[in-house]
Parts: sequence; C-alpha cells; structure tokens
Amino acid sequence: MPNIKIFSGSSHPDLTQKIVDRLGLELGKVVTKKFSNQETCVEIGESVRGEDVYIVQSGCGEINDNLMELLIMINACKIASASRVTAVIPCFPYARQDKKDKVGSRAPISAKLVANMLSVSGADHIITMDLHASQIQGFFDIPVDNLYAEPAVLQWIKENINEWKNCIIVSPDAGGAKRCGGVTSIADRLNVDFALIHKERKKANEVDRMVLVGDVKDRVAILVDDMADTCGTICHAADKLVSAGAVKVYAILTHGIFSGPAISRINNASFEAVVVTNTIPQEDKIKQCSKIQVIDISMILAEAIRRTHNGESVSYLFSHVPL
Repeated sequence: MPNIKIFSGSSHPDLTQKIVDRLGLELGKVVTKKFSNQETCVEIGESVRGEDVYIVQSGCGEINDNLMELLIMINACKIASASRVTAVIPCFPYARQDKKDKVGSRAPISAKLVANMLSVSGADHIITMDLHASQIQGFFDIPVDNLYAEPAVLQWIKENINEWKNCIIVSPDAGGAKRCGGVTSIADRLNVDFALIHKERKKANEVDRMVLVGDVKDRVAILVDDMADTCGTICHAADKLVSAGAVKVYAILTHGIFSGPAISRINNASFEAVVVTNTIPQEDKIKQCSKIQVIDISMILAEAIRRTHNGESVSYLFSHVPL
C-alpha cells in the first residue's frame, strides 16, 4: 500500500500495532513526550508530504491529554503537507455529552466541541466505532465513518454461547434499544427475542429504579450496550435478570471503560462473562477480573483504513467481519 502512513498516539499502541501488522505496513515514526510543564510535544519522525495519513488514538486513559495529543499530531501532519489526515478514534471522547439533558440546563455539548476541535486541527476524515449517539456524525462537516462492533459480537455469541438459539438479548436502558448496531438489530440477526430494562436516573453514574420489560425466565440473557463505565447499570440489570429467572447472564459491551468501582462490581455480580472489544486497552483489567473477555476488532479498523485508502466502500463492514 504506497502513499499511506499510520501513526499511533500514546493511548493504545497495541491496537495500532495490530492494525499495521494486518495491513502489512510499518508503524509510522513519531515521538510523543511531555515537557516538564506537562505541555505535549509531538515530533513526526518521517516525511508525510503528499501521503494519506491515519492517526490512531482512542478516547481512554488520560482522556484530555490524549485528545490534545491527537489534535497536535493531526496538525503536525497537516502543516507538513500530508494530502489527507484521517483520525481513527475507536472510542470517541466526550460522546456522552451530546445534548443538553434538561430544559433550561446550562450543560455544555462537549461532543460538538470535540468535533470542532478535530476539524480545526486539520482532520479531513474520522473513523470511529459505535458512537454513543449516531447524531454525533452530524456535529462534523467532514466525513465520519461510524463502524459497528455488531458483526464481531454476533460471531462471538455464536462461537462461545452454545445455547444462543434460546437466548434473549437485553438492553440495559431504553436508549440502547434503538441504537444503530444495538440490541434490536442483534436480536433480529440472531432471530431471538429481546427485552429491555427501563431505568430512572436521578443523577449521572447512579441508577435508581429498574423495570424489566420482557420475559427472561429459563433463558440465557445477553446484556448488550455500547459502553460500560462504572458498571452500576449493567450490574443492577444482571441482578434484575437473575431474580426474573434467567439461567445465565452475559454482558457484551463495545467500550469497556471500567472506571471507579467497576471491577469490584463485576467481580461481585452474577455474570458468566463480561465481553468487551479492544477499542480501549484491557490488559490491566483482565488481570483484576477473570470474567472479562476481549473481542479483537483491529481487523475491522484495519479493513476500514484499507478501503478508505483505496477509495472502496466501507459499508460491507456494517454486516461482515473481515476474514
């Protein structure tokens, strides 16, 4: 693949390495460091003039530092005459701050701010995965490819859950039921039923009351959501499903953020397995919790990069896992 360069930010070098290995490329040379006053310094170590540049940086870990590093890397490539710069952002930062939550609220819409920052820094194209709200694509005036983990999730279910034909897919909140690549679509593709849990939140990261809509008695319940942060919701949901008669409970989440008390909550909850993708590095979490399993989605991102670079359609990836 001539005229293509792939650089890694410091958030998830492992994923970028998997991507370049799959594409048979060398990882682009870049040095990211911090000055003693904590300012980010980036040096691109090879020529990018006229090249098609991809920068892989996920919204995890030190989110603000990593976002700033991504903006600086995009800008560095842009002013070094790269012909096109694509930001590959497996987990989009600030995606949950996508609207004003209450009437007359003074909350910011930070996802839009991040979109503006990426555009101003010089990004020509964004590749991301399972956006928290699909409308975030409309915050940009540049093309956004929102890929889905769904095909990889379907494959995992069929290969790892023997009784998947008798399972029921459950959305831990009403929002996830209608999300693209979400619960209804997975239930349709597996030809099984789905249920949802209605929750009432009093404040962020805390859930109050939960109501299960649907029948899970004597079935394997699979909770599906786009992300789990402190895991309060999915752990409550798992307890609800067990008390409603579910035989086993799995959770499948695209972005496993697992902050704060998440790991201890999962260890104490009644899950067979909590399955996440590697849009966020999970090595440390796996050591602390034996229930966490990881689906590798590097091939989906790699194939999206290859197709974008060659000017091919990416929509094949919405329903297939590349071989």
